[in-house]
Amino acid sequence: MRVRDLNWFQLEEYLGRDDRIVLPIGSTEQHAYLSLETDNILAERVAAEAAEPLGVPVLPVLAYGLTPSFGAYPGSPTLRAATLVAVVQDLLESLHAQGFRRILIVNGHGGNPNLLRYFIQSQLSQRHDYVVYFFDPASDPVVDEQVKRLRKSDPAGDQHAGERETSTLLYLRPDLVQMDRATTESGANQKRLVLPDLYTAIWWYAGYPNHYAGEGGQATAELGRVLTEARIDALVRALKAVKADQSAPALQNEFFNRVKE
Repeated sequence: MRVRDLNWFQLEEYLGRDDRIVLPIGSTEQHAYLSLETDNILAERVAAEAAEPLGVPVLPVLAYGLTPSFGAYPGSPTLRAATLVAVVQDLLESLHAQGFRRILIVNGHGGNPNLLRYFIQSQLSQRHDYVVYFFDPASDPVVDEQVKRLRKSDPAGDQHAGERETSTLLYLRPDLVQMDRATTESGANQKRLVLPDLYTAIWWYAGYPNHYAGEGGQATAELGRVLTEARIDALVRALKAVKADQSAPALQNEFFNRVKE
Protein backbone atom coordinates (compact mmCIF):
# COMPACT_ATOMS: atom_id res chain seq x y z
CA MET A 1 0.00 0.00 0.00
CA ARG A 2 2.86 2.42 -0.67
CA VAL A 3 1.24 5.21 -2.65
CA ARG A 4 4.14 5.35 -5.10
CA ASP A 5 3.38 1.76 -6.11
CA LEU A 6 -0.34 2.38 -6.70
CA ASN A 7 -2.33 4.11 -9.40
CA TRP A 8 -5.01 6.74 -8.87
CA PHE A 9 -8.01 4.50 -9.41
CA GLN A 10 -6.77 2.01 -6.82
CA LEU A 11 -6.80 4.86 -4.32
CA GLU A 12 -10.20 6.01 -5.54
CA GLU A 13 -11.53 2.52 -4.87
CA TYR A 14 -9.88 2.55 -1.41
CA LEU A 15 -11.59 5.85 -0.55
CA GLY A 16 -14.92 4.15 -1.07
CA ARG A 17 -14.32 2.14 2.10
CA ASP A 18 -11.76 4.05 4.20
CA ASP A 19 -10.37 7.57 4.64
CA ARG A 20 -7.08 6.94 6.49
CA ILE A 21 -3.63 7.71 5.08
CA VAL A 22 -0.14 7.82 6.60
CA LEU A 23 2.37 10.61 6.04
CA PRO A 24 5.95 9.69 7.09
CA ILE A 25 8.25 12.65 7.76
CA GLY A 26 11.99 12.30 8.10
CA SER A 27 15.13 14.26 7.30
CA THR A 28 18.16 13.93 5.06
CA GLU A 29 21.07 14.65 7.37
CA GLN A 30 24.44 13.73 8.79
CA HIS A 31 24.41 10.62 10.97
CA ALA A 32 28.13 10.13 11.57
CA TYR A 33 28.91 6.68 10.11
CA LEU A 34 25.26 6.00 9.18
CA SER A 35 23.49 6.88 5.95
CA LEU A 36 22.13 10.38 5.36
CA GLU A 37 18.82 8.58 4.73
CA THR A 38 18.61 7.09 8.25
CA ASP A 39 15.64 9.14 9.49
CA ASN A 40 13.74 8.64 6.24
CA ILE A 41 14.25 4.88 6.36
CA LEU A 42 13.10 4.67 9.97
CA ALA A 43 9.94 6.68 9.29
CA GLU A 44 8.93 5.08 6.00
CA ARG A 45 9.74 1.44 6.79
CA VAL A 46 7.89 1.45 10.09
CA ALA A 47 4.91 3.18 8.49
CA ALA A 48 4.79 0.79 5.54
CA GLU A 49 5.18 -2.39 7.58
CA ALA A 50 2.48 -1.35 10.04
CA ALA A 51 0.02 -0.10 7.42
CA GLU A 52 0.44 -2.91 4.88
CA PRO A 53 -1.53 -5.63 6.72
CA LEU A 54 -4.30 -3.11 7.44
CA GLY A 55 -4.51 -2.00 3.82
CA VAL A 56 -3.82 1.66 4.65
CA PRO A 57 -1.89 3.68 2.04
CA VAL A 58 1.44 5.25 2.97
CA LEU A 59 2.69 8.36 1.20
CA PRO A 60 6.33 8.73 0.11
CA VAL A 61 8.36 10.07 3.00
CA LEU A 62 8.74 13.84 3.27
CA ALA A 63 12.53 13.61 3.17
CA TYR A 64 13.51 17.07 4.45
CA GLY A 65 13.00 18.37 7.95
CA LEU A 66 14.18 20.99 10.41
CA THR A 67 17.96 20.48 10.61
CA PRO A 68 19.74 23.87 10.78
CA SER A 69 22.34 22.51 13.24
CA PHE A 70 23.73 20.21 10.52
CA GLY A 71 24.56 23.03 8.12
CA ALA A 72 28.31 22.29 8.13
CA TYR A 73 27.83 18.80 6.69
CA PRO A 74 27.34 18.24 2.93
CA GLY A 75 24.14 16.42 2.08
CA SER A 76 22.20 17.77 5.08
CA PRO A 77 19.74 20.31 3.63
CA THR A 78 17.22 21.91 5.94
CA LEU A 79 13.86 23.56 5.54
CA ARG A 80 12.98 26.67 7.50
CA ALA A 81 10.40 26.05 10.20
CA ALA A 82 7.80 28.15 8.38
CA THR A 83 8.49 26.29 5.14
CA LEU A 84 8.10 22.87 6.73
CA VAL A 85 4.83 23.93 8.38
CA ALA A 86 3.57 25.32 5.06
CA VAL A 87 4.53 22.18 3.14
CA VAL A 88 2.79 19.86 5.61
CA GLN A 89 -0.29 22.11 5.65
CA ASP A 90 -0.42 22.11 1.85
CA LEU A 91 -0.17 18.32 1.82
CA LEU A 92 -3.02 17.98 4.32
CA GLU A 93 -5.27 20.36 2.41
CA SER A 94 -4.57 18.53 -0.83
CA LEU A 95 -5.22 15.11 0.72
CA HIS A 96 -8.44 16.40 2.25
CA ALA A 97 -9.60 17.70 -1.13
CA GLN A 98 -9.10 14.19 -2.53
CA GLY A 99 -11.21 12.55 0.18
CA PHE A 100 -8.83 11.64 3.01
CA ARG A 101 -10.22 12.61 6.41
CA ARG A 102 -7.87 10.90 8.88
CA ILE A 103 -4.19 11.66 8.35
CA LEU A 104 -1.58 10.08 10.60
CA ILE A 105 1.92 11.56 10.73
CA VAL A 106 4.80 9.19 11.52
CA ASN A 107 8.04 10.99 12.32
CA GLY A 108 11.59 9.66 12.02
CA HIS A 109 13.66 12.75 12.87
CA GLY A 110 14.43 13.88 16.41
CA GLY A 111 14.37 17.56 15.44
CA ASN A 112 10.78 17.51 14.17
CA PRO A 113 8.45 16.58 17.07
CA ASN A 114 8.19 19.95 18.81
CA LEU A 115 7.44 21.68 15.52
CA LEU A 116 4.94 18.99 14.52
CA ARG A 117 3.12 19.30 17.86
CA TYR A 118 2.94 23.07 17.34
CA PHE A 119 1.67 22.48 13.82
CA ILE A 120 -1.06 20.11 14.98
CA GLN A 121 -2.12 22.47 17.76
CA SER A 122 -2.37 25.27 15.21
CA GLN A 123 -5.00 23.27 13.31
CA LEU A 124 -7.56 24.71 15.74
CA SER A 125 -7.07 28.18 14.28
CA GLN A 126 -9.19 27.33 11.24
CA ARG A 127 -12.10 24.97 10.66
CA HIS A 128 -11.20 21.59 9.14
CA ASP A 129 -13.37 18.55 8.59
CA TYR A 130 -10.37 16.27 8.69
CA VAL A 131 -8.30 15.21 11.71
CA VAL A 132 -4.52 15.02 11.78
CA TYR A 133 -2.95 12.61 14.26
CA PHE A 134 0.69 12.42 15.39
CA PHE A 135 2.07 8.98 16.20
CA ASP A 136 3.64 9.34 19.67
CA PRO A 137 3.84 5.88 21.28
CA ALA A 138 4.02 5.51 25.05
CA SER A 139 6.65 3.41 26.76
CA ASP A 140 5.89 -0.32 26.97
CA PRO A 141 7.26 -1.96 30.16
CA VAL A 142 7.64 -5.36 28.46
CA VAL A 143 9.63 -3.88 25.58
CA ASP A 144 11.60 -1.70 27.98
CA GLU A 145 12.71 -4.81 29.85
CA GLN A 146 13.80 -6.51 26.62
CA VAL A 147 15.75 -3.42 25.60
CA LYS A 148 17.38 -3.21 29.02
CA ARG A 149 18.65 -6.80 28.68
CA LEU A 150 20.07 -6.19 25.21
CA ARG A 151 21.47 -2.71 25.70
CA LYS A 152 25.20 -2.32 26.29
CA SER A 153 25.60 1.46 26.62
CA ASP A 154 24.28 4.09 29.02
CA PRO A 155 20.77 5.09 27.86
CA ALA A 156 21.21 8.61 29.23
CA GLY A 157 23.55 9.58 26.39
CA ASP A 158 22.05 7.42 23.65
CA GLN A 159 20.68 9.83 21.06
CA HIS A 160 21.93 10.62 17.56
CA ALA A 161 23.59 7.65 15.78
CA GLY A 162 23.89 5.99 19.18
CA GLU A 163 23.22 2.39 20.12
CA ARG A 164 19.45 2.46 19.54
CA GLU A 165 19.50 4.24 16.18
CA THR A 166 22.46 2.25 14.90
CA SER A 167 20.87 -1.02 16.03
CA THR A 168 17.67 -0.14 14.19
CA LEU A 169 19.51 0.57 10.96
CA LEU A 170 21.59 -2.59 11.42
CA TYR A 171 18.30 -4.47 11.47
CA LEU A 172 16.63 -2.62 8.59
CA ARG A 173 19.55 -1.73 6.29
CA PRO A 174 22.88 -3.16 7.50
CA ASP A 175 24.44 -2.25 4.16
CA LEU A 176 24.18 1.43 5.15
CA VAL A 177 26.07 1.12 8.44
CA GLN A 178 29.86 1.57 8.52
CA MET A 179 30.54 -0.04 11.89
CA ASP A 180 34.30 0.25 11.43
CA ARG A 181 33.87 4.03 11.85
CA ALA A 182 31.58 3.85 14.88
CA THR A 183 34.41 4.43 17.37
CA THR A 184 36.51 6.93 15.40
CA GLU A 185 34.65 9.91 16.91
CA SER A 186 33.43 10.64 20.40
CA GLY A 187 29.72 10.44 21.05
CA ALA A 188 30.07 11.74 24.61
CA ASN A 189 28.47 14.96 25.82
CA GLN A 190 31.23 17.59 25.79
CA LYS A 191 29.34 19.75 28.33
CA ARG A 192 30.63 22.99 26.87
CA LEU A 193 27.55 24.98 27.90
CA VAL A 194 26.27 25.15 31.48
CA LEU A 195 23.13 27.28 31.78
CA PRO A 196 20.81 25.93 34.49
CA ASP A 197 17.09 26.47 33.84
CA LEU A 198 17.77 27.96 30.41
CA TYR A 199 17.37 26.76 26.83
CA THR A 200 19.25 28.10 23.83
CA ALA A 201 19.60 27.12 20.18
CA ILE A 202 23.25 26.14 20.48
CA TRP A 203 22.61 23.48 23.16
CA TRP A 204 23.00 20.52 20.80
CA TYR A 205 26.21 21.68 19.14
CA ALA A 206 27.65 22.65 22.54
CA GLY A 207 27.25 19.11 23.80
CA TYR A 208 27.78 17.13 20.62
CA PRO A 209 29.96 19.00 18.12
CA ASN A 210 30.34 15.80 16.06
CA HIS A 211 26.53 15.47 15.91
CA TYR A 212 27.05 11.99 17.29
CA ALA A 213 25.57 11.13 20.70
CA GLY A 214 26.01 7.72 22.27
CA GLU A 215 28.00 4.55 21.63
CA GLY A 216 27.03 3.24 18.23
CA GLY A 217 29.80 0.68 18.37
CA GLN A 218 27.72 -1.25 20.91
CA ALA A 219 24.80 -1.67 18.52
CA THR A 220 23.33 -5.04 17.53
CA ALA A 221 20.77 -6.07 14.96
CA GLU A 222 18.88 -7.98 17.68
CA LEU A 223 18.29 -4.77 19.64
CA GLY A 224 17.21 -3.15 16.40
CA ARG A 225 14.72 -5.94 15.77
CA VAL A 226 13.11 -5.52 19.22
CA LEU A 227 12.88 -1.74 18.83
CA THR A 228 11.51 -1.89 15.30
CA GLU A 229 8.93 -4.60 15.91
CA ALA A 230 7.70 -2.78 19.02
CA ARG A 231 7.27 0.45 17.07
CA ILE A 232 5.45 -1.34 14.25
CA ASP A 233 3.11 -3.04 16.74
CA ALA A 234 2.39 0.32 18.38
CA LEU A 235 1.65 1.90 15.02
CA VAL A 236 -0.72 -0.92 14.10
CA ARG A 237 -2.63 -0.20 17.31
CA ALA A 238 -2.62 3.51 16.52
CA LEU A 239 -3.98 2.96 13.02
CA LYS A 240 -6.77 0.80 14.41
CA ALA A 241 -7.55 3.50 16.98
CA VAL A 242 -7.71 6.11 14.22
CA LYS A 243 -10.19 3.97 12.28
CA ALA A 244 -12.40 3.52 15.34
CA ASP A 245 -12.14 7.13 16.48
CA GLN A 246 -15.44 9.00 16.42
CA SER A 247 -14.64 11.36 19.29
CA ALA A 248 -11.93 13.57 17.78
CA PRO A 249 -13.93 14.49 14.64
CA ALA A 250 -17.06 15.19 16.70
CA LEU A 251 -15.24 17.23 19.33
CA GLN A 252 -13.35 19.16 16.70
CA ASN A 253 -16.61 20.03 14.95
CA GLU A 254 -18.18 21.03 18.28
CA PHE A 255 -15.20 23.29 18.99
CA PHE A 256 -15.41 25.05 15.63
CA ASN A 257 -19.15 25.56 16.04
CA ARG A 258 -18.59 27.23 19.42
CA VAL A 259 -15.88 29.45 17.98
CA LYS A 260 -18.26 30.52 15.21
CA GLU A 261 -20.95 31.39 17.74
